[in-house]
Amino acid sequence: MIAGIALGPSLLSQLPPEVGETLFPAEITPMLTALGQVSLVLFLFFVGYELNLGLLRGRSRSTLTVATAAFAVPMVAGAGTALLFHGTLEKLGMPEDVSARSILFMAVALSITAVPVLIVVVRENGLAGTVAGVIAVSAAGLIDVVGWAVLLGTIMESGDGPGMSLPLRLVLLVVTIVVMVWPARLLLRRFMRSPGVSSSARLAVLIAFAFAAAWVTSALGLHVIFGALLAGVVTPREPDGTLNPDLVRSLDGIGSLLLPFFFVVSGRSVSVGALDGTAISVLVGVTVLAVVTKVGSGTLAARMCRLDNRTSMTIGVLLSTRGLTELIALNAGLQAGLLSGPLYTVLVLMAIATTLLTQPLLVLVQRLWPNEDRVTDAGQAGVRGDSGQPVAAGRPKP
Repeated sequence: MIAGIALGPSLLSQLPPEVGETLFPAEITPMLTALGQVSLVLFLFFVGYELNLGLLRGRSRSTLTVATAAFAVPMVAGAGTALLFHGTLEKLGMPEDVSARSILFMAVALSITAVPVLIVVVRENGLAGTVAGVIAVSAAGLIDVVGWAVLLGTIMESGDGPGMSLPLRLVLLVVTIVVMVWPARLLLRRFMRSPGVSSSARLAVLIAFAFAAAWVTSALGLHVIFGALLAGVVTPREPDGTLNPDLVRSLDGIGSLLLPFFFVVSGRSVSVGALDGTAISVLVGVTVLAVVTKVGSGTLAARMCRLDNRTSMTIGVLLSTRGLTELIALNAGLQAGLLSGPLYTVLVLMAIATTLLTQPLLVLVQRLWPNEDRVTDAGQAGVRGDSGQPVAAGRPKP
């Protein structure tokens, strides 16, 4: 993300004009945009495929409580900030007549948790299988489901779309969802579980399915991310409920190759050097608000569920991770006209700051409560894994 910003006007504007023209001539801009969209569709398809909707069924009280608090409190704080400090945000290009969509988008921007980044943080800190790790990942999955649904309603314009009225687009969207959830999913399941089908054929069909879904949502006046995400969600898993390892490996490899193009395209809309004193003040305020609301709400909700201080604080800190998911949402808001250039820059920098703060805050939690058990019995905490069995508790690596 930082490299993508550096390749935009934030750094190139400080260099001679010839450098930027040589690196990014005008002729390649459409190709960069196309590759960025391709990478975005594939990444969101992968995210949807990894998203376990089983979290919506039979989740523990702790997970539901934490997810509700960690989503609702930042939402209220974001909406309140957009209303109370609208005059300040106007200086960053926010419209004078604030709309409900703009307020709702600001609320969602503070509520997002990046599940892919969170999983990596949990694994690298030895928290996988612990109460803190399981509750944080499960709650983040629930937050993702609700967050994308709210974002869908925010991005969809209230007026007429591309040649279609809003009621017609809503009807077509419902029809699309029904077709993908039922007949399309059944056909994919039969195809993917056929013994004579090769891994490459499965990958080709699924990629085509993802792009078809993305095209449909785009034609309905929505962003391509919603179709790609839905395609991943409805893609059937293995008979035992696990992910197809060949598919995961292939999608991860393709994403590693193409996703940097999305960072470059997004970074070209970020201009750090253009931020004035007002923008920097807003950046500091929004970053503090984003961290405090996420960490605070997650921690207090975990304490209400009788988890110890260290576990509760760890959950709150983990849920403050935003990363790429936030950047995708902000990019969609920018394209929908809900964000101005300076405000987009501020929120992108906030996403980077909150992600970078996760590791130092985890270290701080360990030092503040060094003698408390990092893990309690997961069965007693009411936390269960995807299989429905209690998650094994054990002391993670220091």
